[in-house]
Amino acid sequence: MAEHALIHGRYQLLELIGRGGMGEVWRARDEALDRRVAVKCLKPLGTRQEESFLRVLRERFRREARVAAGLQHRGVTVVHDFGESDGVLYLVMELLDGRNLSELLSARRPEPLPVAEVADVADQVAAALAYTHEQGIVHRDLKPANVMRLADGTVKICDFGIARLAHDIGLSAKLTSAGMAVGTPHYMSPEQIAGLTVDHRSDLYSFGCVLYEIATGAPPFDLGDPWAILLGHRDTPPEPPRVRRPELPEEMEAFILALLAKDPEDRPRDPAAFAREMVAAWRRDTTALRMPAPRPPERLPEWTRGMRAGSRASGSWSLRLPPPDRSAGLTGQWTTGLAPATLVRPPAERRGPAPEYLAVLASRHRAGLSLGRLGRWEEACDVHRAVAAERERALGEDHPDTLDSRYETAYALGRLGRWEEALEGHRRVAEARAGVLGADHPATLDARYETGISLGRLGRPAEALRLYTELAEARTRAQGPTHPETLRARHGRGISLGRLGRWEEALAEARQVWGIRGQVLGPDHPDTLVSHREIAVALGWLGRWDAALAEYRQVRQARERVLGPGHPDALTSRNDEAHCLEQLGRSGEAVELYRQVATLREREGTEG
Repeated sequence: MAEHALIHGRYQLLELIGRGGMGEVWRARDEALDRRVAVKCLKPLGTRQEESFLRVLRERFRREARVAAGLQHRGVTVVHDFGESDGVLYLVMELLDGRNLSELLSARRPEPLPVAEVADVADQVAAALAYTHEQGIVHRDLKPANVMRLADGTVKICDFGIARLAHDIGLSAKLTSAGMAVGTPHYMSPEQIAGLTVDHRSDLYSFGCVLYEIATGAPPFDLGDPWAILLGHRDTPPEPPRVRRPELPEEMEAFILALLAKDPEDRPRDPAAFAREMVAAWRRDTTALRMPAPRPPERLPEWTRGMRAGSRASGSWSLRLPPPDRSAGLTGQWTTGLAPATLVRPPAERRGPAPEYLAVLASRHRAGLSLGRLGRWEEACDVHRAVAAERERALGEDHPDTLDSRYETAYALGRLGRWEEALEGHRRVAEARAGVLGADHPATLDARYETGISLGRLGRPAEALRLYTELAEARTRAQGPTHPETLRARHGRGISLGRLGRWEEALAEARQVWGIRGQVLGPDHPDTLVSHREIAVALGWLGRWDAALAEYRQVRQARERVLGPGHPDALTSRNDEAHCLEQLGRSGEAVELYRQVATLREREGTEG
């Protein structure tokens, strides 16, 4: 492909950032959504192949690309789109800011990666593999070059489905002429080498090879000749990593060697749990692991110094506070000078927190909510965390106001993409609210709903499905079967069914929720249209593209009628319709819709 080429009338190639046996990777711009993406262009389909072979290859590509696009986990690269343009198969993926493990190793040669980094990679990759294997997906070519470490520390696995395509195209012929399964020699499992059927346990072996290399600086069988490497994997026990690097923790060596078991049956059945236990044991036993210092729990932005509660209905007033100590930390005299039981109150009344003090905290809580509405989630998170700490001291850890602040902290963490922390926060709030307010109290159920959102974002649909099912039953008991919150829980249940590949059930749930929302909220309510769109999504996944197109078109028309053609939701619907047209082979119509979206976005940006 050439620089500035336009793929499918939508993706403009900007800069070549990688080249390999499968093709090229370009930094590109999605003209329809005005965002930067990565486009992997697979090798052009030569004219010498039989047309029947090309048809099979295209179908395999579409199937593998759909599988990759269905993976939703922070540890797996997101696939946005796929298709064929001028004989080139392409995948459109999120553009990652970071380096793969191979590049990180090369930059440190001959030294391996720091022990702390190896442990973190082990933990994150194990969690991502657990998710993909739960979906029934096997990578087949896990290696350092396919594992990215981003600038923020996130680790992502790339190229799901690509290894199988490489085998179909014939790129694995350089490894073997005897029908050996595809893979990279340094990271192939014994069963791959033997040409046996492989499953998720083969990925675990490759994962062990990757960890061995980043922990010691070299793969377990670095013998130069490809055939000798393959025989080493098949027949030779690996040298224990601590022989090569004695300072490695024993727990880490045990984990790596367990992954490298020759017999698939001997490899860990739950590698994610094994990895967590390995890291936890190491943290207990050594101080060598240096994690970033936790942020101060009460840090507040500078602009919040001296904030007052404002005016009461009965007239203006102000707290008699000491001037803030500018040399102190962000909390400084502003909070420590407000002793809850003594603030501007006569001695006889010093039995609990002063109302004025609680008013200040309520004002700061509202300020945090305002920051969130402005999209300033880092600051909002800091404010809510500080207010939660103050309310806990003044009112107790299970007071409803304290739990409100902890809920908002968890919500802000989710908006920042810190879903593990958000999940833990929402779970704790839900448990505490159940004890204080009752299991079916709306506030308790709100926290449980956000727990489900976090589980979904973390790629744990089976857990999310159980939670949403229980939540829908609880909402029905507490608020009735047609209450909007009951329907939100059922909507989450339907999405979880889809993520588990149970599309017939997901379709049935979406249709029921759409019907009730239409009666309760109206046919053009945003929630109703979201449910309508889920019907189209399920139809698409079931391969019923004609029916999906009709539903997508109805949603688009409704959104344009209610919101206007330039509204982001309306533009998303045009993209949905265009994608559906592509699947039906109506590329000309799809390109025209994409161009309309780009024009409308440009017009909206100019008018704004």
